[in-house]
Amino acid sequence: MFKALADPTRRSLLDELFREDGQTLRALEERFPMTRFGVMKHLKQLEEAGLVVTRRRGREKLHFLNPVPIRLVHDRWVSKYAEPWVAGLSDLKQRLESPMEKVFEIYIKTTPERLWEAITDPEIRAKYNFGASCKSDWSPGSQLVMEAPNAGFVLGEGEVLEADPPRHLVHTMVAFFSEEAKAEGSTRVTWDIEPVGDSCRLTLTHDQMREGANAQIYGGWPMILSGLKTWLETGELLTTPGSLMYTT
Repeated sequence: MFKALADPTRRSLLDELFREDGQTLRALEERFPMTRFGVMKHLKQLEEAGLVVTRRRGREKLHFLNPVPIRLVHDRWVSKYAEPWVAGLSDLKQRLESPMEKVFEIYIKTTPERLWEAITDPEIRAKYNFGASCKSDWSPGSQLVMEAPNAGFVLGEGEVLEADPPRHLVHTMVAFFSEEAKAEGSTRVTWDIEPVGDSCRLTLTHDQMREGANAQIYGGWPMILSGLKTWLETGELLTTPGSLMYTT
């Protein structure tokens, strides 16, 4: 069992079955960047360790997580007196380390190319991003810097992780606009652009934040995205409170 659990892929397979029990091989292989044979090999080792059990349902073979062996290990080395402390520390660790994810979606009547330009061009970005530009050459590994002429300091920085214009952009972000925001450290922002008729669906995912992260980090996105939509569709600036805070 310890040998089976030592491999990160096998642990991830167990995580998938914990999330949704009774999955087929086809469903599991779609979630891993490896061949069908590779997934089968890992599942076989988990079955041999008693951590996965299978049941036939028609032509399909369903896989189920069997937590009993893990519980037996727990019972062997964790006494009934230590269990409340272990459970409390485990819960604390999970709450502190559990990542938080925010997803925002908006439809904009524009083309993917024009939307990509509005996201990556620093002058256009400043029109809807609180007056702050975002400068980078937008190639993977390059740095990005958020700044505004009247702020007097750099508002944030990050690194471009993935760039597939005009469809997909991923970058990290460290905010400097307040001490509270700076204390949150590095987070990740993903922009996905999908054409829908004569419009685009823009999905922005802000993740790799700690659970309970300060709302300053992600709270401005609805206003930013609304400003982006307004500018692309009308050519006008959105003047909601705070939307142009760094232009004055």
